[in-house]
Amino acid sequence: MTYIKTVLPRKLLTASISSSLFAILFGLFFPGSFGSEINSIKEYMWSFSATVPFYLMYSFPVILVYGTVTSVISDFLSGLITKNRLKRMEPYLSAVFHFLFGFVLQWISLVAAILFFVTDRILGKKKNRYTWSHGLKSLIIPFLIWILFMGIIWIMDFIRDGGDHIVY
Repeated sequence: MTYIKTVLPRKLLTASISSSLFAILFGLFFPGSFGSEINSIKEYMWSFSATVPFYLMYSFPVILVYGTVTSVISDFLSGLITKNRLKRMEPYLSAVFHFLFGFVLQWISLVAAILFFVTDRILGKKKNRYTWSHGLKSLIIPFLIWILFMGIIWIMDFIRDGGDHIVY
């Protein structure tokens, strides 16, 4: 029961943070996913800003559901295997399970699994007791990131084509 009250809210917080980081990092490294060629910093910034909401929209639900469930399973299995012996091997075994579950879509989902694992371990080391309030409030993080980048797209579009939108 304590597990449900403390660990699952941390996993929700982890999913919110890691999915936002995943979308931003993926946008930084793969900004031209819509087939456009990038020839300048301006085009790079435009493509980056345009792809982050797209990546977030598709990765967040998967990381939230699949990542949270498989992380709980990974931690449970590693705790079960190392129970009463070799307790210091538990984080390493958990990492192996996270990476195995994360290899489903090869390197793309493996990056998400690594981000999830690292974020979860950092939050777990803080020794804070995360409540359901923390977990549910954290779900606003990806939404705010999405709003921020959609706002950037709108502003960049307005600056680029602003004259066409002004009514006299």
